[in-house]
Amino acid sequence: MQRGSDRLSVHRDDEMKHELQGLLRSGHPTRTEEWHDPEPTAEDDPEVWGGPVAPGRSGATLETVRFELARHLGRSAFPAGPADLARALRRKNAPDALIEAVARLPHEDRYGTVQELAEVLVGRG
Repeated sequence: MQRGSDRLSVHRDDEMKHELQGLLRSGHPTRTEEWHDPEPTAEDDPEVWGGPVAPGRSGATLETVRFELARHLGRSAFPAGPADLARALRRKNAPDALIEAVARLPHEDRYGTVQELAEVLVGRG
């Protein structure tokens, strides 16, 4: 079915899918010459190589944990207790380690901001 708004022909579209197939399957650049890659590999990026940022893991500073929480929660989730925050994180598909860390907090506590929650999670609260 042609919509009339395609910029590429069907053949060119199939050709581009074939070119990207190796990259999509492997998860890393497949070219032998690094200068062909659009940007250099991020070997020094600990969040990429170390997995998701979660309290207790190496590289989990107050700033990185706060950023990860804010990325998934937003302002509308506060003020709330750990059970409500853990449910909100699950709905937003947050990393399991982050959800479990929030769920382990004392149930009677309430947090007004992402900053308060991050400080408690990294042990500075």
